[in-house]
This record gives sequence, C-alpha cells and structure tokens, in this order.
Amino acid sequence: MTTRDRGGEGRSVAGLLLAAGRGSRLGRPKALVELAGERLADRGVRILREGGCAPIYVVTGAAEVTVEGAAGVHNPDWTSGMGSSLRAGLRSLPEGVDAVVIALADQPLVTAAAIERLVSAYEGGARAAVATYAGNPRNPVLLGREHWPSVHALAEGDVGARPFLRAYSHLITPVACDGVARPDDIDTPEDLDRLRELLS
Repeated sequence: MTTRDRGGEGRSVAGLLLAAGRGSRLGRPKALVELAGERLADRGVRILREGGCAPIYVVTGAAEVTVEGAAGVHNPDWTSGMGSSLRAGLRSLPEGVDAVVIALADQPLVTAAAIERLVSAYEGGARAAVATYAGNPRNPVLLGREHWPSVHALAEGDVGARPFLRAYSHLITPVACDGVARPDDIDTPEDLDRLRELLS
C-alpha cells in the first residue's frame, strides 16, 4: 500500500532522492557509484519505495541518471549546491502529494526501516519529522506540504532543509532511528571503501 489514509481521505507520501552532485572529493558523481552491486541512485529509490513512499522522484544534475520506477527531475543549477536541488524537487511534486520524505543518495546506510518510522510519524499526525541518531537530527526528513514554501525559501547553497529545521525546530517531530539506520556520508574514496567493508 503506497497511499496513506488519514481522516478518511487518501493522501500520498512521496519520496524525493537528491542525487545531483558531482562528487568532487570522490572523483565521480555519487549517484552512479556502485555499492554492493547497486548504484547509489537505485539503492536510494528502492529504500524509499520499500519504506512506503510513492511516487518517487530523483533530482539529477552532474550525471543523467534513470532509475526504474522513479521520475527524473533535472536541476540545471546543480552546481550551486543541494539547496537548488531541493527546490527543484519540491516544485516537481504533483497535486495530491500531502507530504514528502527527502533522502540523500550518498547515505546508503539509511534503510527502509528509517523511512517507515518517518511515515509512521506522519500517520500519527506529524507534519514535519526528522530522523535522529544519538539525539542528533540528520537525514532523512519528512515535510508536510504546508511547509514546502518555507523550506523552498530557506534552501540556499549546500544546506538543503537544515535552515528550516533550525528555524522551525518547535514544529519538528524527532524520530529516533538508532539501531535501524546510520547517516554516514560518502564524500571521499576512503568513505566508500569503509562502507563497502561494512556492507560486505
């Protein structure tokens, strides 16, 4: 089931994967990197789908990436940072989507269980929620539609939803994901080697 029923009205929780970066320190676009036999873009879409999100959108930039079962959104301003990719992704979401889970392609230890916890928080009434690890807010993030204009206005440079989460912390529901996911980033070849060892 991919459509959530709140108050008797079917509502959709979309998935949005940000995968536009060129991976300057890694030496190649992260979306195309293979880990455990799967590209990071494919892995991110699969996790969002298994976590209960639909439809799913992938924001691309440095590399053209097509992922089965997901709609592609090209961000022509991808060089300006994650903020423009988040804005492009939010603009792409259709009417009928009530909330969105935003995930990053370069965090492959985020799991479907973490996505499910955010969706469950939404089903319980949360209109903005963030995964936490040892009490620290990281990714993924769930945002109800009414918050998208504020997120759009604050997403600049390479910070994504972080300014919104800080400015509106009183509205955010923390969702503990310790034990089911980790927020490790892949920024360097050393990071990639370490995560390959963890997942082997």
